[in-house]
Amino acid sequence: MKSLKKIMIAAVVLLSISVSAQVKNKKTETVKISGNCEMCKKKIETAGSLKKVAVVEWDVNSKMATLTYDSTKTNSDEILSRIAKAGYDSEKFSATEEQYKKLHTCCQYDRKPTGRTTEREEHKH
Repeated sequence: MKSLKKIMIAAVVLLSISVSAQVKNKKTETVKISGNCEMCKKKIETAGSLKKVAVVEWDVNSKMATLTYDSTKTNSDEILSRIAKAGYDSEKFSATEEQYKKLHTCCQYDRKPTGRTTEREEHKH
């Protein structure tokens, strides 16, 4: 059983390395993104990642995400904007109240009032 667990961990590590290896013109940034659980992790990473363009890896415990992206095709603001549309606040963008309320109850993290731009406000500019 322990060897199966080690094989699974190795497969996940190799997969994440191979996915980020496909991203060209790599730029990497680390940002804080609000969330609570493994379901949040999946949604955050899915919302922010784009095949061969961007890979998002979010840590449940630290609430920190590593954004690795092709700097000629996207930027951190575009990635964080997509994550905000999925309902998750970051250092730069906040989800609208409507987007936040669509999250599963276990994913509804404590929100604090901030000066961050909401996705709706971003479109007004």
